[in-house]
Amino acid sequence: MEGDCLSCVKYLMFIFNFFIFLGGACLLGVGIWVLVDPAGFQEIVAANPLLFTGAYIILAMGAMLFLLGFLGCCGAIRENKCLLLFFFMLILIIFLAELAAAILAFIFREHLTREYFTKELKEHYQGYNNTDVFTATWNAFMNTFDCCGVNSQDDFEGSRFRLLYPDDLVPEACCKRDIHTRGGAFISKEECLMGNMLFRNNKGCYSAVVDYFEMYIYISGALSIVVLTIELFAMVFAMCLFRGIQ
Repeated sequence: MEGDCLSCVKYLMFIFNFFIFLGGACLLGVGIWVLVDPAGFQEIVAANPLLFTGAYIILAMGAMLFLLGFLGCCGAIRENKCLLLFFFMLILIIFLAELAAAILAFIFREHLTREYFTKELKEHYQGYNNTDVFTATWNAFMNTFDCCGVNSQDDFEGSRFRLLYPDDLVPEACCKRDIHTRGGAFISKEECLMGNMLFRNNKGCYSAVVDYFEMYIYISGALSIVVLTIELFAMVFAMCLFRGIQ
């Protein structure tokens, strides 16, 4: 009976990790394709810092899942205690890292308020200095989500940006672009910088990002619980198999 249970755990763990292996291989393939696609898609990704970062995150996640699935499959089918132990330690490290990230997100949740982002924007945003990481990130957000400031264009009043560029009411990242032109040329940059509401994006980035990710936040939360549960079962299976191998 004990041998039957051990055999059941062994094949369950193999099947479970085989699907992880396939998922990792798919993500790895997508990440590599996005970055090296000869059809020119990589130029679009490279021009957008958010998409560029996302491609590398997909690549990293794919590689990690590919490795985990491979170790789990080999450790289970070969009944190799060394591989099983390594698999268990890797899953444990990932599990603890995710737990730490959740705790830190809860502790620093007050840093995700409108007031905090508005204060940071006023103090650190430099408009056209894309060598500054903070400024480049904000420009990428405003260009990607067609928004302006945290709440509205009024966030730039009394800001560091206005001290550096007193003639511009808003940065050019707030200006509307013509999506039908190559590269998305500004409709009227001069009118926009002078404060004409018809030629600038008037929605705040905080609302734009929250609206965009609202559905994904709930999906991500549910997915995180599922992933943590799967990782717990994976550790239990690995340790049961490890202890059962003579």
